[in-house]
Amino acid sequence: MRRLFLLLAVLLPGIAGASSVEALKSLLEQTTTARARFAQMVLDRNMKMLQQVTGTMQFSRPGKFRWEYDKPFEQTIVSDGKQLWLYDKDLNQVTIRRLDRALGSSPAALLAGSNEIEKSYTLTSVGSQEGLDWLEAMPKTQDTAFEKVRLGFGKSGLEAMELRDQFGQITVIKFSTIERNAKLPPEAFRFTPPKGADVISE
Repeated sequence: MRRLFLLLAVLLPGIAGASSVEALKSLLEQTTTARARFAQMVLDRNMKMLQQVTGTMQFSRPGKFRWEYDKPFEQTIVSDGKQLWLYDKDLNQVTIRRLDRALGSSPAALLAGSNEIEKSYTLTSVGSQEGLDWLEAMPKTQDTAFEKVRLGFGKSGLEAMELRDQFGQITVIKFSTIERNAKLPPEAFRFTPPKGADVISE
C-alpha cells in the first residue's frame, strides 16, 4: 500500500512568494490534471537505502490517476475515480479495490478531490532546507500508515515529498518534468487485466 499513498503528490507547482501552506491550498484549486516523472527511495531509520524505483504518473482530479513503476520492478496502479487496480507484472497479479477504501486517511487523500484538507491534517510551514520551502502535514487521526508527510516546494513547484511511517522508515520522492493541466487521454485511467492474470477483489 506504500506506493498507493504517494499517488497524488505531483500536482502542486509552487507560487513565488507564497508560504508552502498557501501554495498547497491555492494550487489544489488551480490544478485539474498533471503528469510527471519521479524517482522514489525508501530509507530505514538509520537512513540506509532499502529500495529505489523510478516511474511516471498521470492524474486527473478528482480521483483519477495512473502511476507506473518502470525500474526495477514493473507495477501499475490505475484509478477511474471509483475503482482502483494494482497490477504486479512479475506476479502477473491484479488486485482490485474500491477507491474510497484504498485511500482512506492516507497522504493520497491529502491531495485528492476535496480541497478541505485541514479537516484531516494539521498543516504547518516549517521553513527552508536545501533550497526548498517545506510544508508538514500531520494527520489528525491515528488510522493512517504515516506519522507525517512533508512537501518541498522550489522554483518549479513541488520538487520533493517525504513520508515517515510508524516504523521510522522514510519514503522520499523527487519529481521532474512536471506538466500541469495537460490534456490527458481518458483511456489512461482505465485498466483491463491481462489475459491469464490472477485477479483478486477486495
